[in-house]
Amino acid sequence: QVQLVESGGGSVQAGGSLRLSCAASAYTYTTNCMAWFRQAPGKEREVVAAIYTGGGSTYYAGSVKGRFTISPDNAKNTVYLQMNSLKPEDTAMYYCAADQSGMSAYDCYSGLSLRAEIFGYWGQGTQVTVSS
Repeated sequence: QVQLVESGGGSVQAGGSLRLSCAASAYTYTTNCMAWFRQAPGKEREVVAAIYTGGGSTYYAGSVKGRFTISPDNAKNTVYLQMNSLKPEDTAMYYCAADQSGMSAYDCYSGLSLRAEIFGYWGQGTQVTVSS
């Protein structure tokens, strides 16, 4: 059974940093698209970053590019999201997601297929709150 377990959320002041972790179990990890999404109250779930774990190619939403870094630890079946220079608008529930459709590397790192409905596996979410 696939499980995605997130950790690392919390409350920080603007300008601070947090690192989120997503540990995958019982899952073919090495060649798949894994992503971080976030959802703020009253807003749709949006993709933040994605990585094709087979090759390491990445995608970032424009709002986080240059501030967030997604990285894998293939030995631990874990994906991290390092978040620096946090802003109040980054406040949201953050979710880890794993693709089950066999998305290609290009579709993953180009952002073309990074819609929430494409991803079949989800973690429980971890709250990130950034105060001004």
